[in-house]
Amino acid sequence: MDIDVLGALDVRENGVSVAPTAPKPRQVLALLALHADRIVPVDSLVEELWSHRPPRSARTTLQTYVLQLRELIAAALAKDPAREGEQPRTAKDVLITLPGGYLLACNGGTSDVREFDQLAGQGYRAMDAGDFTGACRLLGSALKLWNGTAFADVPKGPQLTMEAARLDESRLCALEQRIEAGLRLGRHRELLAELTVLTSRHPTHENLHAQFMVALHRAGRRGEALGVYQRLRTSLVRDLGIEPSPRLRRLQHSILAATQDGMPVPVVPGPSPQSPPEPSLAPAG
Repeated sequence: MDIDVLGALDVRENGVSVAPTAPKPRQVLALLALHADRIVPVDSLVEELWSHRPPRSARTTLQTYVLQLRELIAAALAKDPAREGEQPRTAKDVLITLPGGYLLACNGGTSDVREFDQLAGQGYRAMDAGDFTGACRLLGSALKLWNGTAFADVPKGPQLTMEAARLDESRLCALEQRIEAGLRLGRHRELLAELTVLTSRHPTHENLHAQFMVALHRAGRRGEALGVYQRLRTSLVRDLGIEPSPRLRRLQHSILAATQDGMPVPVVPGPSPQSPPEPSLAPAG
C-alpha cells in the first residue's frame, strides 16, 4: 500500500486508489493512513468524526465506514490475484480489526510522511556534522514530498487538525534548517525571493525574519534588512503584545554597527543554551 497525506489524500493498493469520496469515511482512512502499521484506537476515530458529541450509534456507524473502506480495498486487491501457491490477501488483512482499534497494514509500501521524517532526520544530522551541502540536498528532497497542506482535501476533526498542525510545524522546521544551510553556503541571494514570501506568510516568526535580515545584509541591502526588523517588531507588538527577543535585537544592532567599506562584519553574540544557533552576518567561506 502506498500512502500520501502531505497534500491531497491518496492511498493506493496495487496502484488503485482506495480513498472514498464521502467525507467521514475519508477522515477515517486519513487517520489510519497517517498511523499506518500502528493501531488507531476506536476512541480516537470516534473523536475525529464527532468531536466530543458522538451519537449513541457512533461505534456502529464507525464499523459501517470500515466496511466501506474494506470494499474499496477488496476491489483493489482483486486487480492483482495471488500467485500460485500463495494465500490470497483479503481486505481484512489490510484493514485489520484489533482489540480496541484498527490498523492499516502498509505491507512494505511507501508513506510520504515516513520518507519525509527519514530525509529530514538525515538532513538535521548533516547540519550537526557541518555538512551543509548534504543538509541542503536532504532537506530539499524532504520538502519536495509536500504538495500543499497536510490532508488538504479531507474534512478535519480534532485528531486530524492536531496532526496537520504537527506536520506543518515539522515542515517549517525542515524549511528553516534548509535555509540556514543555504546561508552557511553563501547562497543568500538565491534565498531572498523565498524569504520574502515566507516572512509575509509568517509575520511573527522570528527565525525566518532573522534569516531574511542576514540574507539582505549580505546582499548589500542593509536598509531593507533593518526594515524587516521594524516590520517584525510592529507585528509582534500589535499581534502578541511582545517585543522582539534579545537575539533579534542583537542582530539589529550588529547590522546597524556593520561598516559598508569592506571591513569585517561583526558576528552576532552567541545564544543562550536553550536558543537556536544565531546566524552570522559574515558571508560563508
